[in-house]
Amino acid sequence: MFLPHASRLSGLLLDTAQVSVQDVNIVMEIAMDGTFAVLTFFLGMFDAYSDCKTGCLAKNEVQPRLSVSHGSLQFKGNDIGSETYIRYDTKHANGPYQTIVGASYSNLGDVWVGVGHSYTLALEDGGFFAEVHAMTGVYHHSGGPDLGGPIEFRSGAELGYRWDSGWRLGASYDHRSNAELFAQNPGVETVQIRLSVPIK
Repeated sequence: MFLPHASRLSGLLLDTAQVSVQDVNIVMEIAMDGTFAVLTFFLGMFDAYSDCKTGCLAKNEVQPRLSVSHGSLQFKGNDIGSETYIRYDTKHANGPYQTIVGASYSNLGDVWVGVGHSYTLALEDGGFFAEVHAMTGVYHHSGGPDLGGPIEFRSGAELGYRWDSGWRLGASYDHRSNAELFAQNPGVETVQIRLSVPIK
């Protein structure tokens, strides 16, 4: 699924003067084809093995944190409502992969609960950071879109700022779909503002 989109994206880069809404949607569709999940895996593996000889994915403890985010719920490019998302980043990690659990509820009555891993990259300029994550969860369909089945994968990215106190504020984007486990696989996206606090 990625290659046809990649060729169109190349054409877009060669002629940036004709950027359209459809072209932007192509870029987002590429990101929705599992790219965030792949980034989570490969960035973490590069980090784990770039400066490590043994025990690179060993269990270790990291800073746990609790985050709350809220924002737009989108389906097929349209804003259809809002969603609130609570996530707990546990103290458990394997190498650079921190174990996370989360739950979201939309104003349409849909619920998603899942578990997975995140990888955080601290940028060099001040307290800026970037994070990618990949999770597997269960979806309860109520008044929102039918996503094809109860198993829905959630992956995305966050860009933000971390203060010395450990508090973080960022903008996040993620995608949920069933990776074609079921006959229908439309997927939904969220664009949110996330606040997270460290837990002692």
